[in-house]
Amino acid sequence: MNPYRTLATARRVLRQLSHDPRTIALMLLVPCVMLVLLRYVFDASPAVFNSIGASLLGIFPLITMFLVTSIATLRERTTGTLERLLAMPLGKGDLIGGYALAFGAVAVLQSVLATALALWGLDLNVTGSAWLLLLVALLDALLGTALGLFVSAFAASEFQAVQFMPAVIFPQLLLCGLFTPRDQMQPVLEGISNVLPMSYAVDGMNEVLHHTDLTTTYVRDVLIVAGCALLVLGLGAATLRRRTA
Repeated sequence: MNPYRTLATARRVLRQLSHDPRTIALMLLVPCVMLVLLRYVFDASPAVFNSIGASLLGIFPLITMFLVTSIATLRERTTGTLERLLAMPLGKGDLIGGYALAFGAVAVLQSVLATALALWGLDLNVTGSAWLLLLVALLDALLGTALGLFVSAFAASEFQAVQFMPAVIFPQLLLCGLFTPRDQMQPVLEGISNVLPMSYAVDGMNEVLHHTDLTTTYVRDVLIVAGCALLVLGLGAATLRRRTA
């Protein structure tokens, strides 16, 4: 990877995003709108919102970034932009790294907005530090970006890219421990959940929800989510194709 080429790619992607206000609104505002909706769905039961709000604070950005990134990367390939870029002295790692930096910058803004809204606008009560909550939310958004970059290589159209959401995101959502503790699932499902990154994202959020101090479990969860994001980015660079077959 060449740092100059990676940064140049990131700047190009950010310039493109700046001309697409609807996509920016989707990435920045939709998680906030979902949190507000969730808060008032459980208006009569604030304890329920407090128990699941922290987990969804990480899940909503992951889903949004996955959807936007997968479609944006696929569009680069279907329009021939990707083929022209890779004909230049630009490696696959530079391209994936540039996309990760650009969407990662948006993920930072998204996570800050959603976390600030949940804590100070919607009165989400957490025992731990807001900064620890923000870190997990940011890593979740980056994981969604990495997953979106990865699956875009296997889609031939934007419709197919959207279809990957039920295959990649929904199983993690069901098995992450949001609906029932993972240790109360069937052993086979618990074993599957133990290898899914969203499970550790939810565990990390729950650690902040219930513990004042930094715990070893929280550090483990953060490292696993970050490691999965880096691994998927590497797979995305390895599987990146110049054009759609």
